[in-house]
Amino acid sequence: MNWRAWLAVLVATLGYFVDIYDLILFSVVREASLTDLGFSPAERLRYGVLLIDLQMVGMLLGGLLWGILGDKRGRLSVLFGSILTYSLATLFNGFAKGIWDYSVWRFIAGIGLAGELGVGVTLVAELMPAALRGWGTTLIATIGIFGAVVASLVGDRFHWRTAYYIGGSLGFGLLFLRLGVGESELFTRFRQQAHVPAGDFFQIFRRTERLSRYLFIILTGVPIWYVVGILVTFSPDLFREIGLTVRASQAILYTYIGLSIGDLLAGILSQVLHSRKQPILIWLSFSTVLAILYNQLPFTAPTRVYWFCLWLGLFSGYWAVLITSAAEQFGTNLRATVTTSVPNWIRGSLVLSTLLWQAIQSFTSLRTSALLSGIIIYGIALFSATRLRETYGKSLDFLERD
Repeated sequence: MNWRAWLAVLVATLGYFVDIYDLILFSVVREASLTDLGFSPAERLRYGVLLIDLQMVGMLLGGLLWGILGDKRGRLSVLFGSILTYSLATLFNGFAKGIWDYSVWRFIAGIGLAGELGVGVTLVAELMPAALRGWGTTLIATIGIFGAVVASLVGDRFHWRTAYYIGGSLGFGLLFLRLGVGESELFTRFRQQAHVPAGDFFQIFRRTERLSRYLFIILTGVPIWYVVGILVTFSPDLFREIGLTVRASQAILYTYIGLSIGDLLAGILSQVLHSRKQPILIWLSFSTVLAILYNQLPFTAPTRVYWFCLWLGLFSGYWAVLITSAAEQFGTNLRATVTTSVPNWIRGSLVLSTLLWQAIQSFTSLRTSALLSGIIIYGIALFSATRLRETYGKSLDFLERD
């Protein structure tokens, strides 16, 4: 490990911290902001789903944009561009006057938020020795996820507009740190090979085996955002029908403390077992059981829901190991494209998850529809996880060729 690698880890960690702060802040201030803008409870639920879906669609588009640029123009240019974009958008969220401009800024924030994590992990993975790579990405996820904890605390204690202003300011401060980070040597060497295509997203689809690698990684991660985007974000709505007043900010706080601990433990287990695949399978199996219980148990107090969210978050904390595996599975000419787009397809899958959840709501209750949609999502994820390649300790000095 040299100073360039350590600085890259620091910037990627703080970048993910601010990324998660903004990403989760909307879930924290959803009800307060939409109430302040004059919407009824039914409208708050409807517009809340709309806004989070627009944010996720923005992340899908941004994931492709930043990933392709990361392989064509370099890892550092994407770090700068994505941080600048989501910092501006977060700031302007605080000036929203109605659902129209709120929607526009959530969409643009989604585009900006799509780039930082994937390219940060790519840069760190390429700068660090193979045996230490898992520690670097674990550090990024473990500390970075605390951005959600801070978002929960800030969103709970400050006016929702002020919370957005704080997020935008944090992003601008991060841009100064980024100036000292060096480019990946693997990418610099690769750029000298002009005959090799770079950042060609459609190259993923030209070989069935390569496409399968890509899809299995994405499908394995979908339950993480089913938990965050449905079970936790809409916990006030899920438990209102059984007479409990659950605060989304507290549910998110406990969930993300659990996610941080879970990512740390899964990362340590990955290093100890010399495996990426085994920790993912273990965590995903426990998460399946906990998600079913969450939608079935007759909770009698909000505090019990919050403590259960802690455990649900803990065993949904396989994000760092999964994204590390994504970075290790693809060559240098596609690595940023894949590592940046995969987490955003996972986050963007929340759009399909909410559509499934809403479709099932037409014939059953909110909690039962959440249960049934979860069974489908976890079933697909468990199958996909069994199909993942083992990549621990793999050299990243290779290219994807047709």
